[in-house]
Amino acid sequence: MLIRVVCAIKEKKMQADLEKRLSDLDVQLKFCDRQKSPWQELARSCADVFIVSSLLIPKPVESSISILNNLPEKPITIVLHNRESSEEHANLLASGVDVVLYSGISFDSMIEVIESTLESRRQFYYMDRFDQRGRYQPRLNDFVSNSKEMQMFLDEAQQIVTSDASLLLLGETGVGKEHLSKAIHAESHRSSGPFIAINMAAIPEQLIESELFGHEQGAFTGAVRSRRGAFEMAHTGTIFLDEIGEMPLQMQTKLLRVLQDFEFTPVGGEKPVWVDVRVIAATNKNLEKEIKKGQFRQDLYYRLGVITLTIPPLRRRKEDIPALANHFLSVYNKKIGCEINRFSNDAMKALCTYQWPGNIRELMNVIERAVILCKSDTISIENFPSIFHKKSMTSPAGFDINDLDLNAWKNKTLSEAKQEILHQVEKKYLEMVLEKTGGKIGETARIAGIHPRGLYGKMKILNIDKATFKSKDH
Repeated sequence: MLIRVVCAIKEKKMQADLEKRLSDLDVQLKFCDRQKSPWQELARSCADVFIVSSLLIPKPVESSISILNNLPEKPITIVLHNRESSEEHANLLASGVDVVLYSGISFDSMIEVIESTLESRRQFYYMDRFDQRGRYQPRLNDFVSNSKEMQMFLDEAQQIVTSDASLLLLGETGVGKEHLSKAIHAESHRSSGPFIAINMAAIPEQLIESELFGHEQGAFTGAVRSRRGAFEMAHTGTIFLDEIGEMPLQMQTKLLRVLQDFEFTPVGGEKPVWVDVRVIAATNKNLEKEIKKGQFRQDLYYRLGVITLTIPPLRRRKEDIPALANHFLSVYNKKIGCEINRFSNDAMKALCTYQWPGNIRELMNVIERAVILCKSDTISIENFPSIFHKKSMTSPAGFDINDLDLNAWKNKTLSEAKQEILHQVEKKYLEMVLEKTGGKIGETARIAGIHPRGLYGKMKILNIDKATFKSKDH
């Protein structure tokens, strides 16, 4: 994360000297107006470190310092005191100040203490991010596969780990694009920096710029404090832009400018901010088609796709399903506190013959459900959703290619015929799941492994009315 330092300095020469020396450090530096009471400006600045002249602290001192100490950023406060008084220094420390410096010491010594404090702050972010949360860090060997196609993909992924080039991950919903991006970050030289993930489809259009680039206090109605954006938070690390195909055209233009120079200006700000980040973007959309439709900028597509990787869907690597199923069984055994040993032969066969439109995410959901419902040490097919109980599972939702009207394809291209079949398959599958859930969009989206907004979009294209599936039984 880019460290923010905000200063409220009484003496003009001290401010000028600090500005000159601190500007050379890897920080975002700001000075408050000396003529006005700076305390509100400090409290709303979203800073990590405050450097304040003791003469500018409003009385009572304890209350003023308490305001800073109770901010959500948990900032460090350095006070420059104009008198070399041990008693007054002790009183400032007792009021909650982190560091007290006599302004009469050598300037080099003062800068040395400030640099040490900045490094302490960076370590605070590192420890908070990795140690205290204790979360499992993804690795590329999580994707070990028996599939030749997947092995080729992993070889390519391994080669780009050390690169800083922008990366575009393509693949269907649920194939593990975010997990892969985390693994690439964890094995790169940026692993000690933050990994910041932003889902473009989950942010209202009017808030995207603020989410990405932050805003200053007063930038718009309700902006009572400054706020960091995702790019600033990802400084020295990786930013993951998921569902990049959902980004509005106006924001695509602004993102392109940032990717060219890695500089941006927060909403309502005046000074540009430079950051050092690697950008990984992902989408399940065909961006080349989106470009032809005028929904995605071609120059942004090329900028993002310096390296492009496509993750194979689960149905094309079914030889991996047994190992994946047993891995997730172990994970959910620990999470839920069960001792389930295995899958029955019928259960494993059902997993291996299913087409998995929701890919890895859907497989995880199915295994978690089965672990919760299983009452013995073996998961049976009865612990799976009803779709797995059907005899014909060689094609999605019982879809039979022999039922298609082949004469309707005579005047169509192969691409058009494939798209028509895909729509029919999607419609049959979604109608089946909607029937099961009684038209509940949230539950249907979870089972299908897609975002509710994406489900609504597909239902609109396929002319599916959720009201048709609502019943008293649900």
